[in-house]
Order: sequence, then C-alpha cells, then structure tokens
Amino acid sequence: MQDLGKHMQVVTDGISSEDWNLVARIAPVIADHPQPPLTEKMRIMKFVGTNAGKFKSYDEKTHQAAQELGQAATRRDGLAVISAFATLQNNCLACHQGFRKPFKEHFYGRH
Repeated sequence: MQDLGKHMQVVTDGISSEDWNLVARIAPVIADHPQPPLTEKMRIMKFVGTNAGKFKSYDEKTHQAAQELGQAATRRDGLAVISAFATLQNNCLACHQGFRKPFKEHFYGRH
C-alpha cells in the first residue's frame, strides 16, 4: 500500500508537469500493484468478512481506472488523464473511508 501511495504521488507530479510518458509508465504499476502474500490475503478477507465483495470491487475499480489513466497518457490526452486520475482518486478515497480506520485498528492497533 505504501508503494501505491508513492506511485500515486509520482503520477500527480507527472500530471502537473504534463509528463505523459511518466504517467503512462507508472499507471500500469498502479493497475497491477502487487497482491499481498496468500496468508496475508486470507487474513484480510477474513477481516473484511461480508464486505469482501465491496473490498474486491474497490481493487478492481482501481485496476480499471489506472489502466484508463495509462491509456489516456499514452494518447497524451490531458483531459482524459485528469478524468481517469479523478476516478482513481475517488476510488482510493472511498476504499480508505470504508476500510482504513478499522483495518489499522485491527492489524496495527492504531487509530
């Protein structure tokens, strides 16, 4: 998750400088972000329980929006890049609002 945040920041910098090559290079890294090891993934799925479908849906939407971001950057279509990035950011926010706090409390004992 920390690498994902760093990659999002790189994309933000790329957008602000209209460095579409950078955005096109990093977007697939976001789309295909590494999955946790199987044992950790099972712990996460057990924790999210009946919300597993919702959690997986956020991951899939992240993948899709990042792919669209990369495609738009490859076309050098700044408006489409910003639109795809907004979709990506909104998806991140929705997932964080739904899962971050209880996730941190459960796994790390932090608020």
